[in-house]
Amino acid sequence: MTKPTRTDVSELGEFGLIDRIQSMVSSRYRSTIHGIGDDCAVLDNGEDYTLLSVDTMVEGLHFDLMYCPLQHVGYKAIVSSISDIYAMNGKPSHVIVSLSLSSKYSVEAVEELYKGMERAASFYNIDIVGGDTTSSLSGATLSVTAYGRVKKDQLVLRSGAKTGDALFVTGNLGGAYMGLQILNREKQIFLQNPDMQPELEGHDYVVGRQLKPEARYDVVEALAKASIVPTAMIDISDGLSSECLHLAKSSKVGVEVHEQFVPIQQETYDLSLELNIDPITSAMNGGEDYELLFTVDPSLADRVREEVPDCIEIGIIHKEEKGSFLTSRTNQHYPLTAQGWKAF
Repeated sequence: MTKPTRTDVSELGEFGLIDRIQSMVSSRYRSTIHGIGDDCAVLDNGEDYTLLSVDTMVEGLHFDLMYCPLQHVGYKAIVSSISDIYAMNGKPSHVIVSLSLSSKYSVEAVEELYKGMERAASFYNIDIVGGDTTSSLSGATLSVTAYGRVKKDQLVLRSGAKTGDALFVTGNLGGAYMGLQILNREKQIFLQNPDMQPELEGHDYVVGRQLKPEARYDVVEALAKASIVPTAMIDISDGLSSECLHLAKSSKVGVEVHEQFVPIQQETYDLSLELNIDPITSAMNGGEDYELLFTVDPSLADRVREEVPDCIEIGIIHKEEKGSFLTSRTNQHYPLTAQGWKAF
């Protein structure tokens, strides 16, 4: 008898696993416009499109209670989920929260989580409308399903980038990653000497980027006000390199990123050097920045620069056969690799 084949999930990785799952499922309803493979599922509700997305945070993998206050965990769980709605050029309105808890969690701890979630819901003007609670053998898991809508002529997928399009990114990159490095460093010092106080002075920006990120609703609103619809868009949760490769794969194009234009905040830059990390590595591979990466027709690039605040043009879209790469300050080309967050 032939021995059953066993493939470790780590051999495929998160995105290889998603591709495998996608090949196994099919759509049965005409209302399913877009399923697996983008930031959200897209459903036709007649008047416009419904957007659905889910994001999961697992204790010990995505948050550490030694330095993550429960209110911040709740806030971040909401933000990471609704960021996907904004990445489709949509507007979130409702979320459902599934919560698995071990016996170490008290009622008061759950209340702290929900205070954070409600704070985010209030800020982004969304409703928490239900969910599920169950027990866990270890730690906590939060899974947030976000619901939103987008006008049919405003929908933006990952797959619309065209050769010659200008590549833009919002905000700055690498801060959340450096915040994580500082928090983990101080955790290790504390474990070795519990009498030591954490040294976080001067690192407010990067620690804040890690513990309390924000979704870029303002950029989506600015694009709408300027009547600009990107050709493709994705949020940066796994790192700029990874997201460029997702966009390239979905759009069947190549992506060129210019190192000199990648936005890095000064504290992020200085801290990277202090920790012997190349700042461009922090920016390209860090992840959890929740900024938006998008492309526009080159004829609209000037208008984006003039009318959409906190955006910078960092590259260009090429033909697929040219590949995806980073052009250094010395005009050297380095292939983009997905070195950001790895789930498996």
